[in-house]
Amino acid sequence: MIPENLREIMIHNAMEVQNELGKDHEPVVKLHSKYGKAIWLLSELDSTNNIAFGVCDLGQGKPELSYVSINDLESIKHARLKVPMVEIDPNFDGKYAMSVYFEAAKLNNRITEDDDLLKLAQAKLSKTK
Repeated sequence: MIPENLREIMIHNAMEVQNELGKDHEPVVKLHSKYGKAIWLLSELDSTNNIAFGVCDLGQGKPELSYVSINDLESIKHARLKVPMVEIDPNFDGKYAMSVYFEAAKLNNRITEDDDLLKLAQAKLSKTK
């Protein structure tokens, strides 16, 4: 599901966090449900367990920073069509830190890529530092 070059970046990000070198990476991949509202913006990957970290939005108005099993996402199939339900957005380009996407998602009750909302979230976060 996640191309090897992006997996390597996510694994590197996870190692940086484990070594306390960096904690607020940009999302590397955006996964989404083809037939639903779920979206995952992911920045780190534990390759041993295939567990990723990022903003997880199941489409219920409560996005959260969390961990998700890539194996579980890959195993979700459409009940009748038997095709994978979760796919990668090949056009996604994470331009802001994960904290900015999360803050914008809280303001919007949904993950957003709207640049105005992301800039607003970034400004709000910079005021609290």
